[in-house]
Amino acid sequence: MEPKDPVILLIDPANSRNGRNYKTAIRDLGFDALSLSTGLSTVANQQAELDDEMSLQASDVDDAVRQVRATEFDVRAVVPASGTSLHVADEIAARLGLPGNDPALGWARRNKAEMRVRAAQTGVRVPEFRLVHSLGEVAEAARDIGFPVIVKQTMGTGSYGVSVISDAAALDEADNEWTVDRLGQPVTEWLVERYVRGREYAVNFCSADGEHRLIDIWEYRRPDDRDYDFPLWDIIQIGGAHPDYVRVERFCRQVLDAFGIRQGPGHIEVKCSGDGDDVYLIELAARFSGGPAVPMWTRHSDLRPFHDAVECYLGRRPNMIDGDHGFRAVLGSVVIRNDDAPGTLVAMHGLDELRALPGVADVLVEFRPGDHVPITNHNMCIPVSASVHGPDRATVLRTLAIARETVRLEIAPDPADLTTVAPGAVAGG
Repeated sequence: MEPKDPVILLIDPANSRNGRNYKTAIRDLGFDALSLSTGLSTVANQQAELDDEMSLQASDVDDAVRQVRATEFDVRAVVPASGTSLHVADEIAARLGLPGNDPALGWARRNKAEMRVRAAQTGVRVPEFRLVHSLGEVAEAARDIGFPVIVKQTMGTGSYGVSVISDAAALDEADNEWTVDRLGQPVTEWLVERYVRGREYAVNFCSADGEHRLIDIWEYRRPDDRDYDFPLWDIIQIGGAHPDYVRVERFCRQVLDAFGIRQGPGHIEVKCSGDGDDVYLIELAARFSGGPAVPMWTRHSDLRPFHDAVECYLGRRPNMIDGDHGFRAVLGSVVIRNDDAPGTLVAMHGLDELRALPGVADVLVEFRPGDHVPITNHNMCIPVSASVHGPDRATVLRTLAIARETVRLEIAPDPADLTTVAPGAVAGG
């Protein structure tokens, strides 16, 4: 590489499984990747290739811009590979005069409390909420809003540290996960908001210069109508005939505009609490879905998500905006959870049979016999999950049900739980 050669700046590629995919896409499009570690993640710091002449590490945005300019490369685009540094990538792109999302709204797309404030300012429907800075204030806010409420770390991801509080008595049983994030760092603020009962959806868009194209909508299906703080159980794409499809798409377009998402992927989670036009924003980010959707798109549609995202950050219109997405299957996912009691994994039964089921792929196993298995209450402690596809919705729903019946977790409960759960109990999703 020589000065003035065209490159694409890739932010925190070591902190995401998407980093390698973005590097491949960048090469396929005829560019070299200049990697930048922002220092926002311990993982990024540990894995950054700092001995590589095409890798930089910066302490803040000013330092990043200074270092990038000092390389004298012709930087054509800034591509965020990690959800933790989306707001940083937006600011760097703006400083370099490159396409990106509104940097002034970057924090509102990252911090859950600021997200609610921005939503209220722009007429985007959100549940009633309070921002608090102590556990005592959590209780006060919950009583003020009215039960049930849901409590969230403002910077949390993957449902970590999220709890539904059904009544005043449940406040005294709050999990200590509230007080630390998933990296063990202390938490100093929480969002307390009214719990919305209803159907929940994950919605995926791609945007180019402020024009939004819906990719798909996934429904979180639950086994019953109990309140929940971790939505993953069965997940399936919905089509245009679904009764919530039109209002969810319309609402999410409003969200994208309100939060300044103009370039690249957008992932939005919403709840519909009734049959009217009552859609609520739950979460958003200017990134791809973190679940199975993206790898499934590459196998079962004409989409090239990472290539098209890079095109957006280059200021071009990709096929994802104008072309036929060409889905050849209905997509879904099954999540086998431990919902009974924490304990030691004795055995997982049925994994080979699960892998052999028609329409099942990407079976992910998080634990091995002898491992301690906590209650499944966030993305990082899912015992087993798998992608599912089929020619139609009915087939996928049948496969999801068969998959759930096929896998059994044999868990020996922790001693403290032996009074309520028999030794050697079988737990499942």
